[in-house]
Amino acid sequence: MRLRYNYRAYPDATQRRALAQAFGCARVVWNDCLRDRKEAHAAGLPYVTSAELSRLRITQAKRTEERAWLAGVSAVVLQQSLRDLDTAYQNFFDSLRGKRQGRKIGPPRYKSKKDTRQSIRLNTNAFSLQENGMVYVAKVGNLKVKWSRRLPSAPTSLTVTKDSCGRYFLSFVVDTEPDILPELEAEAGIDLGLSAFAVLSDGQKIDSPRFLRRAEKKLGRLQRELSRKAKGSKNRAKARIKVARQHAKVADRRRDWHHKASTQIIRDNQAVFVEDLAVSGLGRTRLAKSVHDAGWSAFVGMLEYKAVKHGRTFAKVDRAFPSSQICSACGFRDGPKPLHVREWTCSGCGTVHDRDHNAARNVLFEGRRIVAAGRAETLNASQSAGRTRTEVPAQRVEAGSPRKGQTTQAGIPGL
Repeated sequence: MRLRYNYRAYPDATQRRALAQAFGCARVVWNDCLRDRKEAHAAGLPYVTSAELSRLRITQAKRTEERAWLAGVSAVVLQQSLRDLDTAYQNFFDSLRGKRQGRKIGPPRYKSKKDTRQSIRLNTNAFSLQENGMVYVAKVGNLKVKWSRRLPSAPTSLTVTKDSCGRYFLSFVVDTEPDILPELEAEAGIDLGLSAFAVLSDGQKIDSPRFLRRAEKKLGRLQRELSRKAKGSKNRAKARIKVARQHAKVADRRRDWHHKASTQIIRDNQAVFVEDLAVSGLGRTRLAKSVHDAGWSAFVGMLEYKAVKHGRTFAKVDRAFPSSQICSACGFRDGPKPLHVREWTCSGCGTVHDRDHNAARNVLFEGRRIVAAGRAETLNASQSAGRTRTEVPAQRVEAGSPRKGQTTQAGIPGL
């Protein structure tokens, strides 16, 4: 599997100027190639290939007076910028054809010189790890790096990034073998929320840290100071960096907390199931600030890749699954409930439920059903591919209440 390892870099003044030039050249190549393809599409001409763009916008452009400064950076930076544009177009086309899962992706857009976040990508021809702990980047020099941990293997690519508050980071892509953890019997369904960040099916509650809410007072003061500075002045630029640094602190603390919480959950459970929440939709409601402060998508993404890394089972439950409406004790669907209802009594069996704990249990049962169904499909497919096919009759189950130990269509065990 492929993983990214990020490290802080500390370039000197000369190296910062060289990186700024590399960021600018990569942006210009992206914009020039994107413009050619847009103009060809508008004129009804065929799609401009990468080979044509490489010859026209990189090789020949270096020989012109207008773009001669492109020769001042590594050719790998320019070629990788063109490859990134190809990837963006491919993702756009796959999204249009329905080959790409998730939300629809729009076409590539022009990059602005005023973007506060800049980056370049390099392959192994343009960087190397030095014995003294530095990282050599072509036409930039040896960068000082803070190695917070060792790389598990030799990196295959490197991304150099400058964030909105002026920090530099090196992101290495490495191929690693899964670190399989000992098998456990415990499994967890997770209900994500705002009052409690997460409630597990065993009843454990993880409180929401609310990093943004806790930093609102200081952020408000810094943003008021920024609003009073004259546009275009050096003082305004300094004030903007102060605001960006405070936002970066909030994001770093949230990310660190997400990593620790997700690692603990993966280590303690053999299987983890979580609801596939519509975060983009919730981000347009009155709860938007709290939703973005929680960072559910980043947390679920960490759970997913760590489950693969450590040999755990992971599955997402469909967002349409009524986890808050079903009784986890008997499977009776009690109907929708407003958010202010935190406890409710099942009309079918009389069990009193904590809303979040009951939802987490339902997510656990539905996740188990999804995993079992996936394994059954895999088994049937492998049997169909063989010379002989074994018929597996469906189990007869009478309509009505499920028997003890059986499962309903909603994945809820019977009494």
